[in-house]
Amino acid sequence: MNDIVATISQIKSHDSVHIVKFDIDGVVLSMMSLELDGRYRVGSRVKLVVKPTHIAISKRAHSDISYSNQLQATIISIENGILLSSIKLRFLDIVLESIITLESSKRLELSIGDSVVAYIKASEISIGEIVDA
Repeated sequence: MNDIVATISQIKSHDSVHIVKFDIDGVVLSMMSLELDGRYRVGSRVKLVVKPTHIAISKRAHSDISYSNQLQATIISIENGILLSSIKLRFLDIVLESIITLESSKRLELSIGDSVVAYIKASEISIGEIVDA
């Protein structure tokens, strides 16, 4: 599981849908949620949680894609298994893990040191806990 500490910068709600924006050293992440704990407030520091299988990778940015979160990152390690590859990425001072198929890893010709874009759908981010209010 990937953990990212961020500050809530904006909360928009309509009916039972919530769009929450987070700030991580000037980088904005978005989360879509159907349930939002009333304790979460703008300014709260929280730990975000993202499954490694929910982080896609590309060697170039795509402006016409629906992924709300596009993070510039650098590959710091690659572990290839029989079916899957575990790709460790450095985003700012945070290490993220992306698990993709071995076939995709080979097709993309990924190498340590490559600059990539990590894509995370807004619906795949959740708040794990409040770090401080």
